[in-house]
Amino acid sequence: MSVAVITGSAGLIGSETARFLHAKGMDIVGIDNNMREYFFGADASTRWNTSKLQEDIRNFSHNSVDVRDERAIDSLFAEHGKAISLVVHTAAQPSHDWAAREPLTDFTVNANGTLNLLEATRRHAPDAAFIFTSTNKVYGDTPNNLPLLEKETRWELDEAHPYCEFGIDETMSLDQSKHSLFGASKVAADVLTQEYGRYFGLKTVSFRGGCLTGPAHSGAELHGFLAYLVKCALTEKPYTIYGYKGKQVRDNIHSYDLVNAFWHYFQKPIPGAVYNIGGSRHSNCSMLEAISYTEELTGKKLLYTMSDEARSGDHIWWISDVRSFQRDYPEWNYKYDLKLIIAEIVEATKERAKHSSTVA
Repeated sequence: MSVAVITGSAGLIGSETARFLHAKGMDIVGIDNNMREYFFGADASTRWNTSKLQEDIRNFSHNSVDVRDERAIDSLFAEHGKAISLVVHTAAQPSHDWAAREPLTDFTVNANGTLNLLEATRRHAPDAAFIFTSTNKVYGDTPNNLPLLEKETRWELDEAHPYCEFGIDETMSLDQSKHSLFGASKVAADVLTQEYGRYFGLKTVSFRGGCLTGPAHSGAELHGFLAYLVKCALTEKPYTIYGYKGKQVRDNIHSYDLVNAFWHYFQKPIPGAVYNIGGSRHSNCSMLEAISYTEELTGKKLLYTMSDEARSGDHIWWISDVRSFQRDYPEWNYKYDLKLIIAEIVEATKERAKHSSTVA
């Protein structure tokens, strides 16, 4: 049986990937040392999800290994060798704000950790596909230079602009912009992933995601805005909107739809590929619109305040153009839209609250 190595296996995308690939008949080697709790506190711990994976998935092995530990990563890959047919790298420090607190931690987790995994794949499983979850933050704040118009509940792109109908494509420059330190460390990891495909011929791909979301998200104030928004609504905890009058726009893709894209790539890998991936025009919202949907689905008013200070390097408007991926993999499509995503998060958050004194 072929082996899939998944880093960040207890996180939102990692756990969705583990379940999806196990259902396809693969053995799962999970790597997760619960760094999310270190980054964002006890409420963001992913231990609950590791326990669920161990209970639910028969062929799942959990390894509490830090991706920065080159020797441990190499040893784990050497153990499984060429039985590894797929590596899905989702482990990361994912926050703009947190990166500025500990730049060395952010860079070594995101960049050095990715390099360790790429090199271990090259040494021990060179025929494996390597999927990296990059981010739209590799484009820095360049999207903020687009001709944006203020509407009642959102910022929107001028209809005359080429990006308006379908969103932002992969031709946008990564250069000469403010990324945040998080964005810079992800650029390094993204380019390394491409280079191992183009230089060494590994089957690598960088998926530059918009907002990745779903019911398994351990939402925190600094990362996972839909999950955290729902958590605040259900627990009547105050929520703060940072900048842009709450009209900043995000496209949101359900973890299942993203992992299904991973699966399509795995079936026909293209070395050194790069794809923008997100909710596109199919599934997007502003902060104010997300609040409205959440209040409708929870039956509770969200207690929120507006801050005039936007997060450094944050996007005012982001919608992914996913047509490049769809051209290469035309059988892939969405299963979830925005309201269905939020509805699932609401139900999952309520369910976890029943089994915990705090919402996990």
